[in-house]
Amino acid sequence: MEYLNMLQIYLGDWRVLIVTALRVILILGMAWLALYVSRKAVGRLRRHMEQDVDDMEQIKRLNTLEQVFRYVIVVVVTLVAAMLVLSEIGISIAPILATAGVLGIAIGFGAQSLVKDYFTGLFLLLENQVRQGDVIEAAGKGGLVEEMTLRYIRLRDYEGNVHYVPNGSIDTVTNRSRGFAYAVIDVSVAYREEIDEVYALMHEEAAALRADPGLAGKIVGDLEMAGVDQWGDSAIVIRCRFKVMPLEQWGVRRAYLYRLKKAFDAAGIEIPFPHLTLYAGQNKDGSAPPLHLLQTATEASH
Repeated sequence: MEYLNMLQIYLGDWRVLIVTALRVILILGMAWLALYVSRKAVGRLRRHMEQDVDDMEQIKRLNTLEQVFRYVIVVVVTLVAAMLVLSEIGISIAPILATAGVLGIAIGFGAQSLVKDYFTGLFLLLENQVRQGDVIEAAGKGGLVEEMTLRYIRLRDYEGNVHYVPNGSIDTVTNRSRGFAYAVIDVSVAYREEIDEVYALMHEEAAALRADPGLAGKIVGDLEMAGVDQWGDSAIVIRCRFKVMPLEQWGVRRAYLYRLKKAFDAAGIEIPFPHLTLYAGQNKDGSAPPLHLLQTATEASH
C-alpha cells in the first residue's frame, strides 16, 4: 500500500511537471504566433496604406512607422509571455512587479538619458521630423537614415561609416530630403571678365543641362541667378541655384560645374587662382625703386 501511495505521488508530480511544461510551450507558441501574425498584419496594413499614397515622402514615413510598431509589439509580447511563464512555473510575479517598481524609480534617476532618448524618439515620429531613407544632419553627424527606433537613429555617411545617434542628444535636425532642394553654385571668374557675358553663358549651359535626358526629371525649375555675391581677393563670385528633387542637389551641382568648366574654357573666360601683388614702397619724390625677384643661378650662388 505504501508503495502504491509513493507511486501515485511520483506519477502525480510528473503529471504536474508535464502539464506545466505543456502550458509553458503553449504560452511560448502563442507568443511566437502573436509576433508572426502582428508582423504580417503590420506589413499588410502598410502595403494597403501605400496603395492610396502617391507621395514618396509619405511612403517613407509609413516604412519608418512600421519598424517602430514592430519594435514596440516585440517588447510588449515578450514581457507578457515572460510574466505568464514565470507564473506557470510557480514564481509569483507580484513581488517581481513591486521590486521592478522600486528599482524603476531608482534606475530612473540614473537612466534619465535613456528615458529622454525614448521620449525624444516618440516626438520625432509624431512630428514627422525624420523618416527612414532621409538624408539628415543631427547631433553633429550627417548621412542617410538607415534605421530609426525610439532609442536611436542609425546614419550612414558618404564614406560608408555608420553612426548611431541617441535620440536624446538631438536638439536640431537638418533634413535635406523634404519636398525639394536647391543646388547652390558659386562660380568664380576673373575681375577682367564681362559679367553680362558670363551670365549669358551660365544661362545657356543651364538650359542645356535641363535638356539632358538624364537630368531633366531631377531639375524642377529654371536657373535662378542671384548675381554677384562677393568681391573676392582674386575673383568675382557669382551665386546661382537650381530647384531640384530631394537628394539630387549634389549630382546636379557637379554636372553644372562640369559643363561650365568646358564652356568657360571654350569661351576664354578665366577661372582665376589667387593672385598676389607685391608693393616695394616708393621714395618721397614718387619714384618707385626697382624690385628684382628673379636671380640667375650664378647670382644666387654668390
